[in-house]
Amino acid sequence: MRILLVEPFFSGSHKKWAEEFKQFSRHEVEILSLPGYHWKWRMHGAAVTLAKQFMESSFVPDLVLATDMLDVNVFLSLTRAKTSGIPVAVYFHENQLNYPWSPTDEDVRLKRDNHYAFINYTSALAADAVFFNSQYHANAFLNELPRFLTSFPDYQNTETVKQIRKKSSVLPLGLNLKKLEEHKPAKIEKPQRCVVLWNHRWEYDKNPDAFFNALFEISDRGIEFNLVVLGEKYERYPPVFDEAQTRLADKILHFGYAESFEEYCRWLWIADLLPVTSVQDFFGASVVEAMYCNAIPFLPKRLAYPEHLPEQFHATYFYEEEDFVNKLHRRIWDVGYLRVMNTQQYAAKYDWSNQIADYDNQLENVAGRR
Repeated sequence: MRILLVEPFFSGSHKKWAEEFKQFSRHEVEILSLPGYHWKWRMHGAAVTLAKQFMESSFVPDLVLATDMLDVNVFLSLTRAKTSGIPVAVYFHENQLNYPWSPTDEDVRLKRDNHYAFINYTSALAADAVFFNSQYHANAFLNELPRFLTSFPDYQNTETVKQIRKKSSVLPLGLNLKKLEEHKPAKIEKPQRCVVLWNHRWEYDKNPDAFFNALFEISDRGIEFNLVVLGEKYERYPPVFDEAQTRLADKILHFGYAESFEEYCRWLWIADLLPVTSVQDFFGASVVEAMYCNAIPFLPKRLAYPEHLPEQFHATYFYEEEDFVNKLHRRIWDVGYLRVMNTQQYAAKYDWSNQIADYDNQLENVAGRR
């Protein structure tokens, strides 16, 4: 089967997912993409640019697999000479209906622009199948849609939510976790102190203020630890990172983007503890990667995180917001306990070796529906 994978935001986890799906799938996958920046413009304009590129190509797919950054209806309208009758699936890495906005975004001051969420809605409505990367993500989007639609003055079409729900399912994010194993150091030399890890993007939705403020307080209590800060930063990023680099300077082993995948892996294998404070994570790839390397997660009991660990162990890995600092203090202090724990067994289910057959079979089923 031939699959056209349309990705307007070809960067970071989106790019990795697309390339790895192409690598591991038994199907022939052609990626049609644009560079991963200017996300708002991508949601508006990418469909026009990518439609033109597709019409100029000789590739004729059996299925179109688009991601959530594409305006599917515009793309299909401009390619109907080639795509008429071809099934379409949409994969939601995230959605703009539930995504928290940065406080520096001017659309917040303008009381937000619902158009980006509306693109997600109409794309899901037009698709033959809709896939979400977690059950949390599916529930969040589908449960919020009725409220979103009733915010409009008339002809709200709330009955379409049932149509979308009926063709929706969960297809967890596939990750090449075995590649982390390939770059595991022959000998992992851990410092005596607990190594605390941050391996997320430097953005507001990951709530770095809560993360670093907790470490500031624990440091002020006289508790010793080491700190590794990884993750991609952009031109504008939360100022708490600069504050942390100064206030926690004597604890820092690494601070900044890892210049190679090998270096990234090395720090994950060295790390002991991954406190997570995010207010948005539809899946949490960075969390799963750290878990695979036995950096023990310390998670809020919300978002997609409860899906990653067996419920009988939630008391071990999750915290209530009001207990975060004190429980984090105890985790950092008892580093010996962390170093005998194993979370790789829970993360391994997301490796492509365990996911790709389901991907291929489900997409094959979509292609056969017409």
